[in-house]
Amino acid sequence: MISIVSANLNGIRSASSKGFFDWMLARQPDFICVQELKAQPDDLDDRMRAPAGYLGVFHCAEKKGYSGVGIYSRSAPDRVIEGIGHAAFDAEGRYLRADFGPLSIVSLYLPSGSSSPERQVAKFAFMAEFEPVLAALRAEGRDVVICGDWNIAHQEIDLKNWKGNLKNSGFLPEERAWLTRLFGTGYWADVYRHIHPKATGEAYTWWSNRGQARAKNVGWRIDYQIATASMAATARTAEVYTGGRFSDHAPLCITYDR
Repeated sequence: MISIVSANLNGIRSASSKGFFDWMLARQPDFICVQELKAQPDDLDDRMRAPAGYLGVFHCAEKKGYSGVGIYSRSAPDRVIEGIGHAAFDAEGRYLRADFGPLSIVSLYLPSGSSSPERQVAKFAFMAEFEPVLAALRAEGRDVVICGDWNIAHQEIDLKNWKGNLKNSGFLPEERAWLTRLFGTGYWADVYRHIHPKATGEAYTWWSNRGQARAKNVGWRIDYQIATASMAATARTAEVYTGGRFSDHAPLCITYDR
């Protein structure tokens, strides 16, 4: 059995101060993918770099206090790949792959387009650049799990106020259609939906800091573990952990029978 966690930390130092690593070490998953580190390598203390029993690898953004992804594992990976091969996006620290035998674990932070029209254009550009990366992963024939903040709610059941967000970044028709095409290949699967095809409020992974969105569970499901179909078929349990509050996202925890 393999346990994999994906968590957008909205600042690794902030999440650490809120007990994320205490929770992680108590839960003892096999792999932990983290996003939005908002830190440079020198900003990480020993526990952030290598929590007890784990090794960490990171792809930090060049810009301080911005983006960045990481992967924690119990053993050293056979190979680590940083970036998707696009200089501008790779400078933002959005993609990190680690190989362990026949299994590839990816931590992904897909851009958000909510801050400006220019960032929405950048989001669409990243999606286009990411398609060949997905195709190359598929061609390798490996077991792959891509964990992360995809910044897209796929279906109406994936957010509370779907009618009011039809024209907003994260729920645009073009974004949703992109995920539909991805899943329609038959090669990639939304693992949480494989386990819980009709879950609504308990599936949300992100809540706005405005108002009382989290208290009222006015959320979005934008954090995913998207796996190769053969890997997804081995998934046994999937849950969003809401017992602690480490950031504006909640960890997505999935176990695989392999």
